[in-house]
Amino acid sequence: MRVMAMAAAALVAASGSMAVQAQVFPSRPITIVVPFPPGGVTDPVARQIGIKITESTGQQVLVDNRPGGGGVIGAEIVKRAAPDGYTIFFGHFGTHTVNPHLYSKLPYDPVKDFEPIANIITTESILVVPAASPARTPTDLVAMSKKDPKGLVFASQGVGSGGHLLGEMFKAQAGANVSHVAYKGSAPAVQDILAGRVDLFFDALITSGPHVREGRLRALAITGQRRHRLFPTVPTLGEVGLPGLDLSAWFAMFAPAGTPAPVIAKLNEEFVKAIRAPDVMKKYEDLGLDVTTSTPAELKRLIDADSIRYAKVVKDSGAKID
Repeated sequence: MRVMAMAAAALVAASGSMAVQAQVFPSRPITIVVPFPPGGVTDPVARQIGIKITESTGQQVLVDNRPGGGGVIGAEIVKRAAPDGYTIFFGHFGTHTVNPHLYSKLPYDPVKDFEPIANIITTESILVVPAASPARTPTDLVAMSKKDPKGLVFASQGVGSGGHLLGEMFKAQAGANVSHVAYKGSAPAVQDILAGRVDLFFDALITSGPHVREGRLRALAITGQRRHRLFPTVPTLGEVGLPGLDLSAWFAMFAPAGTPAPVIAKLNEEFVKAIRAPDVMKKYEDLGLDVTTSTPAELKRLIDADSIRYAKVVKDSGAKID
């Protein structure tokens, strides 16, 4: 009975400590680790959210860009961080549902090493080519790739990124003769396709969309079940005979495993409130991003479902990293 009483007291003390921790959290700056360089999807979103959370909590939110390895470098950093809510990972579908099937040896476990906080945004990808390219349709690209013995080159935002996976799927499904060049993020890849150094790129609307509107890139198709509100004349990949290339990229916040539940709940509250602020929502929806907030439990279910889906996609594409 004495042991049971001591255990009960310990539980009460622990829960009380967690409650106090949640009440005073945050009491110092929070760092969001972004696994891509500035100029892509995650960086501007993280910075805008950070401004809102700073206004709400009075604590500064810092953005730490740690690009490399399709998000692996950033994920490792957060995996090893103290589980106190002050180091957050801005992960995405690639880091948590693609990489486990793409890498033969992944230095982190997307389920065991992280606590889901909240889904934040979702974006479709647009297939673009240089403005000077003769291609007007994905079918043109396939024909061009087969005509040239060297084939065509497709860019991606990095190994395991949406652009990488979509390029491999395009290669497998359409029978295109294409090879992959991985960049450290979307921004440098955009610069090379603008310069004509690569032939095609599956990229997020937020980064390539403005260049399409300015006529510097040509959009051939877009992912998703229906045409996008910002590009109503651009057909979906399903419309042009490639229905299997449907990949919507989601981006979400994660904490190191073991972060107390009350802290996770507070982080979820702050991140959801920040991204759903009317000025933030309008800004990103105008850029083609969809605000898709969630609870931690909903994010976990999304990861579980997409992990099953992308296991098959990666296997069918033949993509593998040793």
